Amino acid sequence: MIQRFIELGEGYSDIYELLELARCNSERLQHLMMFHTVKDGRNVTSLAAVMKPTNPGDFQAIYICLEGIPNPNHLQNKRVALFEEMAASLDKVIIQMDIKPSTTFAEKALFYQYIIGILRLNHYIPPLR
Repeated sequence: MIQRFIELGEGYSDIYELLELARCNSERLQHLMMFHTVKDGRNVTSLAAVMKPTNPGDFQAIYICLEGIPNPNHLQNKRVALFEEMAASLDKVIIQMDIKPSTTFAEKALFYQYIIGILRLNHYIPPLR
């Protein structure tokens, strides 16, 4: 099983791509997630769409808009409202969690491994096979 984050951007105009990916792949959509953190003194959120693994191939894509959206628990905004509307239309619950910021890690690959570990421990994605 290969589980990989595919970074779309920081959540400005690329959030529309994330919304469209989730809508057009609704049968493959497993989870919608919000990762909250404090980066450079700002409360920010990353939005993500976790897809079901491909068959064949066992590749699981996790599309993410990374740390560019104000945390909705501190400041309501239109981008999060669009994400919530899309989740409701697809009958999905948004899973929210607090994580460390990407700047805590020397490399972005280590940051993504950290999140994959959290998702596996919480049984949101399958373990390695």
